[in-house]
Amino acid sequence: MSSFATTTTDHLIRSQLWSSKLKEMFLEDLIGMKWVDMIEDFPDGDLINIPSIGQAEVFDYAENRPVTYTAFDTGNYQFTISNYKGSALYITNKFKQDSFYAEKLVSKFVPNMYRALAKQMEVDMLKVGPANQTASNPNNINGAAHRFVGSGTSETIALKDFALAKYSLEMAAVPMTNLVAIVDPSVEYSIKTLGLGVYDANPTWERVMKEDLVTGSRFAFSIFGFDVYVSLNLPSYNETITGPGGSRTAAAGKANLFFSATGDALPFVGLVREQPHIDSEYNKDFQREEYVTTCRYGFGLYRPEALVTIITDTDAVS
Repeated sequence: MSSFATTTTDHLIRSQLWSSKLKEMFLEDLIGMKWVDMIEDFPDGDLINIPSIGQAEVFDYAENRPVTYTAFDTGNYQFTISNYKGSALYITNKFKQDSFYAEKLVSKFVPNMYRALAKQMEVDMLKVGPANQTASNPNNINGAAHRFVGSGTSETIALKDFALAKYSLEMAAVPMTNLVAIVDPSVEYSIKTLGLGVYDANPTWERVMKEDLVTGSRFAFSIFGFDVYVSLNLPSYNETITGPGGSRTAAAGKANLFFSATGDALPFVGLVREQPHIDSEYNKDFQREEYVTTCRYGFGLYRPEALVTIITDTDAVS
């Protein structure tokens, strides 16, 4: 009698099975670009000068005495298109002939490269603010710190830090509308572990969500007027700052950003000189199709007084 069983006919059974599905990495939400004041009048070159003026002065006047004339204080802000980025992939003829996945891979090339460049733009945008502040320094403006380490346990975030960020912006005459905080997931965790009692008992928390509100833009909740968004792309800083409350050290720190998203108060400016675009060609020497995507852009910290950076430790999450 003939029999067909896996123990006796293993040569008739494929030893490896491959799915037609490709597993792709999870991709984080990109949120930063909507808070950049894009420069419109920059048609050519890679450097633009933006003049600034101060406020008029007031003097004491006495009858029949000469008037005191003063000139406006002026300044100049220089913005440079400093980033030229690219992403490139290829697929060989042999791979296209032999691989079951060739067609699916080629269909992923363009969106994958666009996504890589979009993430790089987000990373560069989020780091431009802290990078243009003075490291290990409170960056005082009108007597208020614009860079400090979180005052919570083990240098995590505390409610006091939100209040201090708002105070610092108020002292710099920044509009108290459309306040935004972009924080690391470890900060979101620290806020949630403060306990629901804080949510209920503290009347100064404005519109705090007792349940997570997760949208495509990763809005979490609102605290002291700051709409809090979560990003995985904030820059890392390990530094000691002597500021409000004394000297504190963040050994595994993330730079969380607090600012007003109101019109001309936006702290960030930017320009995309070359939008991401793709070029492709066949390389006969290497017998392969090549795909290249490039873009050119720049970001700058236009209003240092309109940005507060709070550095918090990430190693306290437990």
